[in-house]
Amino acid sequence: MKRWTIAVVALLLAAPAGAQGVEDATIVSLSADLAAGRTSSVKAVRAYLKRIAAYDRRGPRLNSIIALNPHALAEARAMDAERRAGRLRGPLHGIPILLKDNIEAAGMPTTAGSLALARNDPDRDSPVAAALKAKGAIILGKTNLSEWANFRSERSLSGWSAVGGLTRNPYALDRTTCGSSSGSGAAVAAGFAPAAIGSETNGSIICPSSMTGLVGLKPSIGLVPRTHIVPISHSQDTAGPMAHSVRDVATLLSVLIASDPGDPATAGALAHAKDYAAALDPAAVRGMRIGVLRGGAQPELLARFDAALAVLRGAGAELVEVKKPPMEGMSAASYEVLQFEFKADVTAYLASTRPEQVESRTLADLIAFDEAHKDGEMPLFGQDIFAMAQAKGGLDDPAYRAAREKSLRLAGKEGIDAMLAADRLDLLVTVSYGPAWPSDTVWGDQYEGPSGSTSPAAIAGYPHLTVPMGLVRGLPVGLSFIGAAFSEQTLLNAGLAYEQAAGIRQKPDFRPTVDTGPELEGAAGGGQSPMASR
Repeated sequence: MKRWTIAVVALLLAAPAGAQGVEDATIVSLSADLAAGRTSSVKAVRAYLKRIAAYDRRGPRLNSIIALNPHALAEARAMDAERRAGRLRGPLHGIPILLKDNIEAAGMPTTAGSLALARNDPDRDSPVAAALKAKGAIILGKTNLSEWANFRSERSLSGWSAVGGLTRNPYALDRTTCGSSSGSGAAVAAGFAPAAIGSETNGSIICPSSMTGLVGLKPSIGLVPRTHIVPISHSQDTAGPMAHSVRDVATLLSVLIASDPGDPATAGALAHAKDYAAALDPAAVRGMRIGVLRGGAQPELLARFDAALAVLRGAGAELVEVKKPPMEGMSAASYEVLQFEFKADVTAYLASTRPEQVESRTLADLIAFDEAHKDGEMPLFGQDIFAMAQAKGGLDDPAYRAAREKSLRLAGKEGIDAMLAADRLDLLVTVSYGPAWPSDTVWGDQYEGPSGSTSPAAIAGYPHLTVPMGLVRGLPVGLSFIGAAFSEQTLLNAGLAYEQAAGIRQKPDFRPTVDTGPELEGAAGGGQSPMASR
């Protein structure tokens, strides 16, 4: 890893003093500044690197970035030269973007947060990275994640990996960023890039986006190729955009859609390819029939949700209260599917890596590696999910086929599809998640709040968009828009209408904790705590 460290230090030393303002940039605003000559890609990259040095490596130490691209400045110079020559590749020309560190990009390792993949440098671009580069994006670096995308142990700590450590939430450093795209969420929220690409199997784009105040989109399965992305499940995995605005997310989605021979699920992707940002129409929400799924009990969260519903109603949507149909056994069946598919899919991925870089060639090898390196790999939690997956049979096992049929039917045909059809709905809206829970190194994740409809959308392979709906006691919460397969444009239109009408975006302040103040320490007799006076 030394060559990346040396290159990164050189880049940081080159960063100019006094660079400001990038923390507020969106893809749209930065693109406009580049077009007007108010900045350059080189200046933007330097400013982001300086901010990463100040906030990720020092200061609050978010630990959101695992590796930086040693060629970022050279690539920025090339994009600036193309711009001066009048050769523009599209709306991402010269825009720095971050990638979750389970997505391969040439010139940087892809570790999935595991020491077993610490030297994994296949020197190839995933279709996702290739698509971004073809449109002029600069891959600034790789973001931390919950190790193995949160699929190693049921007692895992979201946001922690052996390679990257614990990612901290920029809204409250002792709170989770959720998982598994934890670094992508924290980095964009903290202003280390205008956008990032995360990945989701079940909630891993929606949850960190919701808990770090971002817009996040989990696309329909079959739109975005998964080749050269460290897998969990070919039934549910997808990469997707995380950014500050609906328009930025739509811009990224348009670039990512591709048909890839290495991923049969994307055979029909090009039928859905278009410029989703250009097609955005907030007025399309007028007359939309939107189903309201309620959940949760925290008064402040429910008040936020009611306020969001009022905004949608004011924008012209017709709201219909709906109830989830019975989905008993759906999550358990999906969990079976993920274990079967992980065993097969991760072995296939390992076979594509270089044996001199990655000695582990099977899931059994990974289990043995973790045991041999338990001080570094398992200081907080074990690998019980790995063990359960290893005990599964192959994808021809009748138990696997039955579990996949059951989970898909309950989530799709008898779940989201049934809800939409029963009341002639265009989409569903619900709370994405509750506020971020504390990062607990003793017990692991201890979340008991509402999770909206993350699982049905993930299992069915349907799109799911989250948009910020404000803060609850200083912590972000998100509003979810869920629809049928390939209904991304409908969700984006509704999300944009809400975003524009609500006008909610509150930046993080890197406070150490939200667990302080007179309500905890006593308003009478003790005076103000140091934190309460900040």
